[in-house]
Amino acid sequence: MRPSFLLLLGLLACRSAPSQPDPAQPITEVCVLGMIHREHVDSTAWGLEAVLETLRALEPDAVLCEIPPDRLPRAMEEFRRLGRIEEPRVARFPEYTGVLFPLQADLGFEIVPCAAWTEEMALERQAKLEGWRTSRAEDTARVEEAQRRAGEAQAALGPVDDPYVIHSDAYDELVRQGMRPYDELFNEDLGPGGWTNINAAHWALLEAALEERRGQRLVITFGAWHKYWFLDRLRDRSDVHLLDPTDYLPAGS
Repeated sequence: MRPSFLLLLGLLACRSAPSQPDPAQPITEVCVLGMIHREHVDSTAWGLEAVLETLRALEPDAVLCEIPPDRLPRAMEEFRRLGRIEEPRVARFPEYTGVLFPLQADLGFEIVPCAAWTEEMALERQAKLEGWRTSRAEDTARVEEAQRRAGEAQAALGPVDDPYVIHSDAYDELVRQGMRPYDELFNEDLGPGGWTNINAAHWALLEAALEERRGQRLVITFGAWHKYWFLDRLRDRSDVHLLDPTDYLPAGS
């Protein structure tokens, strides 16, 4: 067994146990689903139909999703009026245009927008990262190498679109390791678009949604690499019962 894998197992074993429930608090059931965005369209393992069947099996009261709050009204109006979504930030995610909105019309769950990204933030981040390829070439190389290694290690766990791989502790730990240099070197200089900064902003919206929906069954749908960040905080909450996504995946996924 490779030393790096032994280290990974050790890190997983040392993770703190979840807080014990407080019987005086209503328990909120939460399932965190890792999305692969455009890759859902062609995936045979975690495709749009598999996402749809998983959400059907979960029967959520609300889905807390990677849509900015200011983009949701237009997207919902377009879907009601046209049967499709043209709003660019929402239209880029097939799991929302092809699954979430049609299924919401069928099942009636609430769609709760919890993404803190803005277009200005994304453009500023992109420009800085591109400029640092020259002005901070060594830092950029360290960041890209760490992410490349994380991707290779994830592929060693199984197919990169396998939902059982995506929803494993080993996958999350590899993301944590892979993003550490990016976070340490660039977070502060990227401002609101830094890795810790943006995840904290996402989490603030998610936490507010959790507080408003105590005792419900909630599903969080964000890009799979954000997943560990939210799970770390959810595991610290005594009023949350985390549901294992793999219990709800369709047969054959």
